Amino acid sequence: MKVLISGASIAGPVLAYWLSRNGFDVTVVERAPALRKTGGHAVDLFRPAMEISERMGVLPRVESYVTGTTAMTIHRPGHARPARVNYAKLIAAMSDRHVEIMRDDLSEIYYDAARSAADFRFGDQITSISDAGEVTFEHGAPDRYDVVVGADGLHSGVRRLVFGERVQERFLGGYLAVVSVPKILARDREMFGYVTPHRLAMVYTADHLDDARAVFLFRPPQPLDYHYRDVAGQQRQLQAAFAGLAPDVDRWLQEVEGTPAFYFDAITQLEMSTWSRGRVTLVGDAGYCPGPAVGGSTSLAVYGAYILAHTLAGARGDHTAAFAAYERMMAAPVAGSRTMARVSAKTIVPRSDWGTRALIGMARTVSLLPTGLTQRLARLNSKGVRLYDTMPLPD
Repeated sequence: MKVLISGASIAGPVLAYWLSRNGFDVTVVERAPALRKTGGHAVDLFRPAMEISERMGVLPRVESYVTGTTAMTIHRPGHARPARVNYAKLIAAMSDRHVEIMRDDLSEIYYDAARSAADFRFGDQITSISDAGEVTFEHGAPDRYDVVVGADGLHSGVRRLVFGERVQERFLGGYLAVVSVPKILARDREMFGYVTPHRLAMVYTADHLDDARAVFLFRPPQPLDYHYRDVAGQQRQLQAAFAGLAPDVDRWLQEVEGTPAFYFDAITQLEMSTWSRGRVTLVGDAGYCPGPAVGGSTSLAVYGAYILAHTLAGARGDHTAAFAAYERMMAAPVAGSRTMARVSAKTIVPRSDWGTRALIGMARTVSLLPTGLTQRLARLNSKGVRLYDTMPLPD
């Protein structure tokens, strides 16, 4: 069975690994000329994604690239004393098994695991898909595939070709930006930064990085008018949103125009009722992005790719049955992730002084309580912060 996957970031290589392992003929096409190294930000791998990585044999390498952040210092302009938070305890309350890793590092690890068994083609993209599975490319020769999978992110080209532009999106009110800054601006194993109503700016690094990453989350009074590929426009809007917050933040913003890596996007949630049509299906952010930075989208993408491979292998060539099973198994995890993301978006970027105090107070409380106690309390709400640890993982 010939399978074409569009996208070589996270979900694409994971899906390629498991399909190739189960006897599928897999091709991965990626629009970028090489594996993307865009700077990116730190992402969370929760229990199911950790177990999938372990089954792929890459967990030791994943664990060797963790950011190692154990502490967080949060300043509130106008307040003399910053809040100091035990970041390791905060994460432990969310999951019994977790790592934080740079997205680019994780993408490379999954790609290395899959590239010997699947055919990766960089610098090309799909331009059309017929009902019979005939696919044309911008540069490569046309071919026919039994299944086509869009694993090409929030701005998926496959989704646009198959489902058109009328896909429901829910803007969660905020924006995320990541800027590569000199490593000297960060502190060892500590994330530090500033929070006010509507704005949060933090900086961190990792031992193996040559730089540091400044992360900006903000909630403007009105949605911004921008295009997701207009980098210069995004940089101007970021600078305007955070100018004057604090001298440290102004220093980070000085790096924006010359940064070697820059990311900017709206925190947007996709709300498609189905991710499959004919021979085509979507996985990860292309189909069910719960919201960048607020909904655990990386773990959900890894999990979704594994579930899709599981159903395709079990259906023995019947893609219709496989897609139906895939959507059934993913319905509850996706719905839970969407709900959690909507709550997180309101909490992480508070709208008021009261919300800012509550956010810091919650983080301080978790830091002070014994880890075992916070974990037991968190387990009482399997649909909240412990959502990912409860997702079932088939063999």
